[in-house]
Amino acid sequence: MSKFLKSAIFLTVTALSWGAMGQARTTPAATGSTVPAPAQQRPNFLLIVADDLGWSDLGSFGGEIATPNLDAIANAGVRFTGFHTAPTCSPTRSMLLSGVDNHQAGLGSMAETLQPEQTGQPGYEGYLNDRVASIAELLHQGGYRTLMAGKWHLGLTPERGPAARGFERSYALLQGLGNHFGADQNKAWKAIDAAPTYRDNGKIVSYPKGRFSADYFTDRLIGFLEEGRKDKRPFFAYLPYSTPHWPIQAPAEDIARYKGRYDAGYEALRDARLKRQKELGLVPADLTPHAFQNVKPWASLSPEEKAVEARKMEVYAAMVDRMDQNVGRVVATLKRLGRYDDTVIIFLADNGPEGNVIDAPFQAASKPEGAAKLGIDNSLGNIGAATSYVGYGPGWAQANSSPSWLVKGYPTEGGTRVTAFAAGPHVAGGRIANAFLSVTDVAPTLLDLAGQTQPASFAGRPILAMQGHSLVPVLTASQINLRQPTEPVGTELFYRRALRKGDWKAVYLPKSGSTYPRGGFGTGTWQLFNLAKDPAEAHDLATSEPTKLRELIADWDNYAREKGVVVPAAPAAEK
Repeated sequence: MSKFLKSAIFLTVTALSWGAMGQARTTPAATGSTVPAPAQQRPNFLLIVADDLGWSDLGSFGGEIATPNLDAIANAGVRFTGFHTAPTCSPTRSMLLSGVDNHQAGLGSMAETLQPEQTGQPGYEGYLNDRVASIAELLHQGGYRTLMAGKWHLGLTPERGPAARGFERSYALLQGLGNHFGADQNKAWKAIDAAPTYRDNGKIVSYPKGRFSADYFTDRLIGFLEEGRKDKRPFFAYLPYSTPHWPIQAPAEDIARYKGRYDAGYEALRDARLKRQKELGLVPADLTPHAFQNVKPWASLSPEEKAVEARKMEVYAAMVDRMDQNVGRVVATLKRLGRYDDTVIIFLADNGPEGNVIDAPFQAASKPEGAAKLGIDNSLGNIGAATSYVGYGPGWAQANSSPSWLVKGYPTEGGTRVTAFAAGPHVAGGRIANAFLSVTDVAPTLLDLAGQTQPASFAGRPILAMQGHSLVPVLTASQINLRQPTEPVGTELFYRRALRKGDWKAVYLPKSGSTYPRGGFGTGTWQLFNLAKDPAEAHDLATSEPTKLRELIADWDNYAREKGVVVPAAPAAEK
């Protein structure tokens, strides 16, 4: 009997409810073969990805931002407090869609940051390579209708875009970011290679200037769903938003609702969110957050600096709010089409919040008058408009990743532990699951729920076996943990390294050799943390637990050899 059939029987016995977001639903017990179930018995999938979202941004994860639609789904389903990704976006997306480690799937590093010693090495192609099959390719082969609208970041050429990797219908931003109102498609932006590329079902198109990204991506996905109203196949819909990735921009009416909300500063925001997280049972009641690093105390800022910083957070909150509104539109569409109760929804952020100080595209930041030539206006009243270009900085980012350590770009908890939840049929709802989970677990979960088995080859070429675990036992509440405490899980990006094994985690942040974030830092030594006792990674146990540290370092070395990780020779000062 397949795992899918076992989960169906479990849900029949327990008669689990979709909760407030839908009608009570049970799945009939099935018997017989392990071939994919008939289309009408297989669930639809809606996979939503937020870009650079903070762990505590959503109301259901302790935040104050208005996110009623996402909160309703999260609270009706199961919230994951131990879901982990890569430290940045494209490596995460390669693992999300393949179920394979990013160093083997083609994004050993981001294409934009490849170093000379990495260029040309297997696993560092800078796009989703042919050693893997995407989950869209496999589900499509198994009888699913496959749809996508949003950020791709897994290849720029036609043969590497979503239309060539399993999506029947797709509208994609190919690069890692773009102006959220399409104001970066003119000659000035193209001249410095900072203009984004969009493909509509594989064809290069211009983005409709003036439309907000979350609105337009949602429009396109809704259009694809409505096109298939008479299609009897189940669907896989992938909605990877580019919000709230920098440049932080939002519609003026959404920004206005947050005026004055963040005048007390980032320390106050962190404290308020942590208090709420404790009330919700998301973190231990006695947890102390990791201290801010490289952040000016709010009290030390001038009134003018406080006004600018508060405005940035107001815009960021508006972006998250607007994304939530659009998720509500998708839910309403699924209900109108009669497909909602048959749809499993999985939501996750692609990494921790962005902590860089950003005031121009990196292509223009080092050039005299670079920002001015692009028409960028970062004055206080213009922040958030289409002609502004800022990030919200390390203070707000560390408040939003609280109680964890650091932000996007780091293999610490603040960079890799993300907001994630699932709801729908086959999900025992109204729960919080604390197990250590990986983004590589999503693809095998979808295959499992679809009643499919991963083939050894695809399109005439051998493919790597998925390395994640199906989440079905966690979704159905039949099992708490997916991984044994002896199973090591490695991470590496920008030469920063981590190894998780049970409750233990080893972290190595080099003093040099890192290309992201700008101005990144590290000790150049391995550190050790017990996350069961210290989820904030605030107490280094390397000195007191040398045997355990050596064990985890050896595990990381094995991981690096197995996955083909390319790391530079350590500078003499770090040996």
